[in-house]
Amino acid sequence: MKKIIYFFIVLIFSFPLLAQNNIESRREKFDPSKDLEESVIKAKSENKRILLDVGGEWCIWCHRLDAFIESSEEIKEFLNENYVTLKVNFSPENKNEKFLGQYPAIKGYPHMFVLDADGKFLHSQDTGLLEKEKSYDKEKILGFLKQWAPEKS
Repeated sequence: MKKIIYFFIVLIFSFPLLAQNNIESRREKFDPSKDLEESVIKAKSENKRILLDVGGEWCIWCHRLDAFIESSEEIKEFLNENYVTLKVNFSPENKNEKFLGQYPAIKGYPHMFVLDADGKFLHSQDTGLLEKEKSYDKEKILGFLKQWAPEKS
């Protein structure tokens, strides 16, 4: 009887670890190609460009960029009116080499790629050029977004 109780205790405490490993495995195999296909459909129907935002949870500048954009209504509004944004993970566990290999090499993170509504590559943006001290420069970000926004009829 003690062996059966011990077995169930071990099983109960092992279950979260087993479940976590399955989640990690799915993340490692994640391929953003399907999300890009959906982004193309949306961008075409809404006359927008696609902005690939490449980075990861490990990246402090990625968090800073996200927070900076979130804090500016003007940037958020312009981004939402003109772009379909797709976040692409790059991490030691998931480098998304197959997907990112179709674009120019990235030297630092975060990094952005601008695609047209069909998913065709237009521009590679080093976000380091958009920084100001320990944050980002609103005018530089808006200038970049406006330069690559689609023409409105």
